[in-house]
Amino acid sequence: MAIPLIVLAAILLFDLFFTPGFFSLEIRDGRLYGSLIDVVNRAAPVMLLSVGMTLVIATGGVDLSVGAVMAIVGATSACLIAKPSGSILSGIPVGTSIPAIIAVSLGVALICGLFNGVLVSFFSFQPIVATLLLMVAGRGLAQLLTDGQIIIFTNPGFASMGSGAWFGIPIPIWLAVGMFGLMGLLSRRTNLGLFVEAVGSNPVASQLSGINARTIKLAVYAICGICAGIAGLIGTADIKAADANNAGLYLELDAILAVAIGGTSMAGGRFTLAGSLIGALLMQTLATTIFARGITPEATLVLKALIVVGVCLFQSPRFQARFQHRQAGAQG
Repeated sequence: MAIPLIVLAAILLFDLFFTPGFFSLEIRDGRLYGSLIDVVNRAAPVMLLSVGMTLVIATGGVDLSVGAVMAIVGATSACLIAKPSGSILSGIPVGTSIPAIIAVSLGVALICGLFNGVLVSFFSFQPIVATLLLMVAGRGLAQLLTDGQIIIFTNPGFASMGSGAWFGIPIPIWLAVGMFGLMGLLSRRTNLGLFVEAVGSNPVASQLSGINARTIKLAVYAICGICAGIAGLIGTADIKAADANNAGLYLELDAILAVAIGGTSMAGGRFTLAGSLIGALLMQTLATTIFARGITPEATLVLKALIVVGVCLFQSPRFQARFQHRQAGAQG
């Protein structure tokens, strides 16, 4: 986790000297504004996805469907609010109750996570295959729910999830930090973290030691679905519309990269939630810095990819061993 922190600090130091006003903060209408706040706020959905993705990857799996789950949840919540004619969700009696809308939407996200978990843990599907199914079918389901249209709604209370603030801090940041704190407590103050690492390191040995590997895998995919659902609610509330084609598009890749950059073993076992959050912040800070320098979007993606490859390379045990060997040879 040290290398991502060093890289993040280096980017921030660059911004301090070469990006005017990057560290400036101001309060308007009871809310903090500034580039730093914007970085964390824009990183909140990926931070949420990376929390769930970390636990899934720690069990030796992966979830490619989180972007599609965001689209499904966004479509569900928008249809429950706007009640478009012909929608199968218009008949659900939630009225204008925001808690009911959120509960139903997150219930759908939980079902998606359980679907992945059942395929992986009980039917022994390869995680990449099981979640790829929902990645493709889920976005199609979201388009069916919205009839291929962008569903626009007006509900200030719900929209505050994406654009509101508590005590001056944007609500998406509170949600991301809250989920991180909850999962951190569960993984370090209960046996969940130990069981997840055991299943990821050696599922056979963990099963023989009395750990129910199937239940653990089912649980982490369900958690990942909930995290994707919250991210989907934030994205939908932010734009006050459901766009099934673009909601959460490619964010599953950003989440996986954040987990890899943060230091979680992609082979399963050892994991770090704090490292995944740092990875998500690093990627968003990098993107914001690149945009601030006026670099074209095409070059931005290439530069971002190169820096991510560099960070992951320096964290590779084999690369570190070769680097230390060459240093020892040079000194000798």
